Amino acid sequence: MALKAFVEVKPDSHFSIHNLPYGIFNHRGGAITTPRPGVAIGDYVLDLSAIHSAGLFDGPLLSNSDCFHQSNLNKFLELGRPAWKEARATVQKLLSSAEPALQNNASLRQKALLPMDEVEMLLPIAIGDYTDFFSSMHHAKNCGTIFRGPENPINPNWFHLPIAYHGRASSIVISGTDIIRPRGQGHPSGNSPPYFGPSRKLDFELEMAAVVGPGNELGKPIDVNEAADHIFGVVLMNDWSARDIQAWEYVPLGPFLGKNFGTTISPWIVTLDALEPFACDAPNQIPKPLPYLAEKVSKNYDISLEVRIKPAGQEESFIVTRSNFNHLYWTLTQQLAHHTVNGCNLRPGDLLGTGTISGPESESQGCLLELTWNGTKELSLGKATRKFLEDGDEVIISGCSKGNGYNVGFGTCSGKIIPSLP
Repeated sequence: MALKAFVEVKPDSHFSIHNLPYGIFNHRGGAITTPRPGVAIGDYVLDLSAIHSAGLFDGPLLSNSDCFHQSNLNKFLELGRPAWKEARATVQKLLSSAEPALQNNASLRQKALLPMDEVEMLLPIAIGDYTDFFSSMHHAKNCGTIFRGPENPINPNWFHLPIAYHGRASSIVISGTDIIRPRGQGHPSGNSPPYFGPSRKLDFELEMAAVVGPGNELGKPIDVNEAADHIFGVVLMNDWSARDIQAWEYVPLGPFLGKNFGTTISPWIVTLDALEPFACDAPNQIPKPLPYLAEKVSKNYDISLEVRIKPAGQEESFIVTRSNFNHLYWTLTQQLAHHTVNGCNLRPGDLLGTGTISGPESESQGCLLELTWNGTKELSLGKATRKFLEDGDEVIISGCSKGNGYNVGFGTCSGKIIPSLP
């Protein structure tokens, strides 16, 4: 018999009983006002603190843990894969139409199953550190062609290691948060001093990010074939970029003010267990990676990604990008293993961004830098055109894997640009 929830899940819902992503929420107007963990199911949030208090997490790893009575998921992440599997099995069983424990308990249902429109979603994790990779070959090739020409667009080192830089964890915000247009320096014109003011080339970046579970001790790398046990799940991410600020500042140390003003993530963390049915082969890597990056099984995930822009003053949004997570050249597990190979210690809640996920076709390019070829052509958005983002524009990223009669989706990751501070 197919697994079915007793809670109504609409056919197009991202949050089927096969998904069960984790987040942190506040119940607006509810008796309990503290942030707490929840799982998305259909149009509802299952309050995990209420389920735990009712004694329904009765497995050996979670029955005596207070991880579901915290204001973030870090303590749960630290418990590792056996606890995650125990939690998933328990929640899936409780929400099943064949299980009476929650379904037939009206008072607990009222307390624990909350309509999504009554909750406010918060950052699901306390992010100690954030690293942004550069793992899409198509994005690397397009950027290199734009800035260096088509002869040698990708630097030779790119094919040997997952390139990355350390981002700013403090400016990571939850979906729906407005982004203030950053100010900074841009390239001088002629003999003039550098431009200073609001960014003139504000861009989105279609990314996803891995959420780290158990970390590693300082000085002790994580084996690439064990790296998946250190990844709890994945979120959608928009790593907003000020291309003019970035272009002027990035030599010799890389991105700084062009990137650290804001990064948006989606509220629901979809676990690797939920994504497993959508695992697919990663691209063939030539040359073969060095032994510490060589995986016994090298896999990506088939996650369809879409970016819409809702131009300022318009009610309609327009699709500008359709891409897929499976376009990544370097896998999540390779990214994590490389991050630790020098002995760097990761911690629960750390975030590892993939970098912009672009595909081989023009319609799968994951940022305006590529879509408008650095502003040399215009993008049509209904009655408007864009080279880069204008004040009032809203960017909405969505992602979903489609199974046989169900979805495993991420919801949306959105943000609106508001004017620079005076």
